[in-house]
Amino acid sequence: MSPERNSGREVSTGALIIIWHLVRLVSPYTLRMGLALLVGFATIASSVGLMATAAHIIASAAYHPPLAALQVAIVGVRFFGTARGALRYLERYLSHSVTLRLLTHLRVWFYRAIEPLAPARLLQYRSGDLLSRIVSDIETLEHFYLRVLTPLGVVLLCTALIGWFVARYDVQAAAVVLFFVLVAGVVLPVATRLLSRSPERRLSEIRATLAAALVDAIQGMADLLGFNQASTQQTRLAMMNAQLVRVQARVVQLAALNDALGGLLANLAAAALLVVLVPLVRNGQLDGVSLAVLLLATLASFEAVAPLPAAFQQLENNVAAARRLFEIIDAAPAVQDPVTASPRPRDHSLEMEAVRFWYVPGAPPALDGITFSIPSGRCIAVVGPSGSGKTTLVNLLLRFWEYPEGHIRLGGHELRAYRAEDVRRLIGVVAQSTHLFNGTLRENLLLAHPEAREADLWQVLEIAQLAEFVRNLPDGLETWIGEQGVRLSGGERQRLAIARVLLRNTPILILDEPTANLDALTERALWQTLETLMRGRTSMIITHRLVALDQVDEVIVLQSGRIVERGRHSELLEHDTLYRRMYRLQTAVLL
Repeated sequence: MSPERNSGREVSTGALIIIWHLVRLVSPYTLRMGLALLVGFATIASSVGLMATAAHIIASAAYHPPLAALQVAIVGVRFFGTARGALRYLERYLSHSVTLRLLTHLRVWFYRAIEPLAPARLLQYRSGDLLSRIVSDIETLEHFYLRVLTPLGVVLLCTALIGWFVARYDVQAAAVVLFFVLVAGVVLPVATRLLSRSPERRLSEIRATLAAALVDAIQGMADLLGFNQASTQQTRLAMMNAQLVRVQARVVQLAALNDALGGLLANLAAAALLVVLVPLVRNGQLDGVSLAVLLLATLASFEAVAPLPAAFQQLENNVAAARRLFEIIDAAPAVQDPVTASPRPRDHSLEMEAVRFWYVPGAPPALDGITFSIPSGRCIAVVGPSGSGKTTLVNLLLRFWEYPEGHIRLGGHELRAYRAEDVRRLIGVVAQSTHLFNGTLRENLLLAHPEAREADLWQVLEIAQLAEFVRNLPDGLETWIGEQGVRLSGGERQRLAIARVLLRNTPILILDEPTANLDALTERALWQTLETLMRGRTSMIITHRLVALDQVDEVIVLQSGRIVERGRHSELLEHDTLYRRMYRLQTAVLL
């Protein structure tokens, strides 16, 4: 078998697996979907009944029968005409209700699935790409459930109905009708999918790329304007949009061709039916009224297969969207929680022993043989130049990544024995880059402790040197801070992050550059407060600013992922060490 054939077979097999997974996702709504399918079938059956009874009345009227002979048909027209409208409304209501419920379920399902993957497995994706997947790709799946699954079931039932109805008059005529239904319901949709596979897949990719680029452009608008690159970005977006329009035009052309071919097949079926049935009428085996009934009933039955070519045209887009979702969902989390409950820590000590870690296999290790311990209630500082591995320590302690070699112990137990959420209940972190949500000051604080009282909020604001600033705001704690706290200064955002961590009141504190973006006076005042707060708590200060470190129990100096020096602040200044050079350099800069 040639590589091209083998590749096509693998893609086809992958598509079938994805379709099967999508069908399984609808299982909680099987009853509702089944009801929508039956109502959809009843709608098409009403259309067939309406056309058949109308044809019977019109054809019979040519013979001038008594009005009483047409009463049943007249009632049938009224019944099927009323039923068709009511059933169509009910079918749309049920199918859209199920689809919207399902989309809600899919969004929650996707979000729950990516939570365990953060942040390790999501770093390779752009934020705009993730947004496109959770919004656009999931909305694309609406077409799969609304315009593929349900219509397929309706077509099967309607095909059986029209085949049975025509076969009551003539089996050969039923075979002709079923042949054209088969061409319109199977051959045309399959051919459509083959022709639209490339543009539909490309459509999904370009739409996702454009969405990611738009998010980047909006988030980086200030930088684009500052560097006078707004026109360049506009040109880039215009090119992507033009590419999207070209692909959409190709998709629309195929859709128009589908509509034309669908109508042509319905008329060809009617013509073929006349070829078969007219001789029967001429021979007296079939009356003219029945000929009209069969002809119009056949034309009406094609209403069921009309949506299939468009549905199969969009199928590739549905599969591409689902593949992008499952690509993330199927990824194994970087950290696996134990199946047993987390142990109860004996104390709040932290210990690392010969820990080695790298973000990319084969790359130089970010941490190489790190060994240290923090007794319960003690405080250490980890310092070093940028890229030395300081933040990586935090990532491992919070179980964002798994450590392949060595041991990390919390309260005397291996960190792997704890569930990630239990570890994070014990550790409060002021991260180097803290995300603030687009809400009020109160909402961002309550993220750490939703049941906190008003007094608790003001207490942590006082400790973080932010209370006076908040009191002077017109709306106080109800002040809206904007996306990522854009309405606050860098120092205010940092102090709000500190206040949020203090509100958690955890027994272990990790302060990663806690005084970044603060002026010297505020920094010194905040350190005095933090020193009081850290008493009795196991604390780790991660910083490259060698300020107020004379009070910590031990200073650990990292360089290239290794511990190169350790000791108390005063001891490290006694020798010509990296720490002493860093301290002198910073002191000289400050002076």
